[in-house]
Amino acid sequence: MLVRLYTATFGSIQRVFEDWLIGTLARLVFAGVLLVYFLNSAMTKFRGAFPEVSVGAYAQILPKRMEAVSFDPSRLSTLEHVIVYAGSYGEVILPVLVVAGFLTRLASVGMIGFIAVMTYVDITAHGVDAATIGHWFDNVATAPIADQRSLWVFLLVVLVLKGPGPISLDAFLGRGRVRR
Repeated sequence: MLVRLYTATFGSIQRVFEDWLIGTLARLVFAGVLLVYFLNSAMTKFRGAFPEVSVGAYAQILPKRMEAVSFDPSRLSTLEHVIVYAGSYGEVILPVLVVAGFLTRLASVGMIGFIAVMTYVDITAHGVDAATIGHWFDNVATAPIADQRSLWVFLLVVLVLKGPGPISLDAFLGRGRVRR
């Protein structure tokens, strides 16, 4: 009796809310928690006119390479310039796409990749300490990398799998649902 009541109650809740709540709520949480974080970080990579990345962008993204070339970006390879421009613009464009719900699944995959690269650079090039990296299952949930970024990625995985919800540009333009 209790099992049937439990199953019926939560089954009904799932049927009513699942299609629209999960994706919409995930985007809302992303906007509230991460949008300003990423946009503020991105703005440190541009100077004066928005389209041009600053030397600081190169120093943030490729710190060891910039040090090796005495902080002169003109001495970097074409690939290194592409990496810096892609990272700088990705940090602006991808979060906006996620929040707007436009190309949401693709933008979420891009953000997951961005976070992976950001984490790699923080650990290998910026030399963050062990406390900042943290460990899972250590009873300390404040490590910016192991704990916080895994939650960020989980939120984005939800958007990849569930989509943006009906209150999104994808839904408005007919891209919100993957055919099954």
